[in-house]
Amino acid sequence: FAAQRHVLTYMEDAVSQLLENREDISQYGIARFFTEYFNSVRQGTHILFREFSFVQATPHNRASFLRTFWRCFRTVGKNGGKYSSICWYLLTAQEYHCLLQLLCPDFPMELTQKAARIVLMDDAMDCLMSFSDFLFAFQIQFYYSEFLESVAVIYQDLLAGKNPNTVIVPTLSSAQHRQRQPPNDCNPLEGVEASLFYQCLESLCDRSKYSCPPSALVKEMLTNAQRMTFYGFLVALAKDQGINRALGALPDKDDLFLDPVMDQELEKLVAQVSGLSLSGPPSSSGDTATMPVRNSPRINSPWKPLHHRRKMDAESEGSNEETDSSEN
Repeated sequence: FAAQRHVLTYMEDAVSQLLENREDISQYGIARFFTEYFNSVRQGTHILFREFSFVQATPHNRASFLRTFWRCFRTVGKNGGKYSSICWYLLTAQEYHCLLQLLCPDFPMELTQKAARIVLMDDAMDCLMSFSDFLFAFQIQFYYSEFLESVAVIYQDLLAGKNPNTVIVPTLSSAQHRQRQPPNDCNPLEGVEASLFYQCLESLCDRSKYSCPPSALVKEMLTNAQRMTFYGFLVALAKDQGINRALGALPDKDDLFLDPVMDQELEKLVAQVSGLSLSGPPSSSGDTATMPVRNSPRINSPWKPLHHRRKMDAESEGSNEETDSSEN
């Protein structure tokens, strides 16, 4: 059970946080620190502003990051995005990457590009994507990244006429080779035989130590096709709501912009801001009320290293400036 739930990973991280912040933690006690740390793990907030190596360390961390990204930025799609006057809910890969960096400042651009390529099916990384399309593609690419690297190797072997019966170990060169192969689904003979592809994937799922989609859902997906391309497979994974429910991080597509709990919190915040605005001093023109300038104190999390906080704040400000500059 401990290995399956990655308990050791969280214990090591908690002890590391404790040692790095022992002076601050001594003020309220070690017991309270561990209680708050593991409460944050249970709630999924422990990944906020953490380094990428920790964010991807466990399946729970990955699911928590996906859920946090959706909850924080679902209003980007709901309100129309940057180009709402032209077309609804659209942003570029670079802009989505800036949003990811607000939560994880060292989040790699490579993963964002791979997710965007599932949506765009080509190398035009400056094209626009809806929030829902990017989010479900990003979920598959991020949560199942090791599995997909192995699938890419299997696919290339099948294209070359090989029957991969050995353990597949993804490498950088194999991933780069796969990225240089632009998919083309116009030709019905494009891709590999779906039944043989599934047999290889079933064997991969049985022996893989990484997270894999449910075999039954993959089988159902591939039995409905005679041939399958690699990017066609990625698109099918991203669009399959059964796989989305099995992963459990995001709601169904129809409910993507619904979050009653968060909506209630936003309504409370808007009400508070409105109250401050109405009670503020009149502006120089005398016809409008302005909200007073306030310096809200920062409440530091007891389990986040202080040097991480300073670094994350600085890098997050940089990400905001980059997004602002892209809008001008």
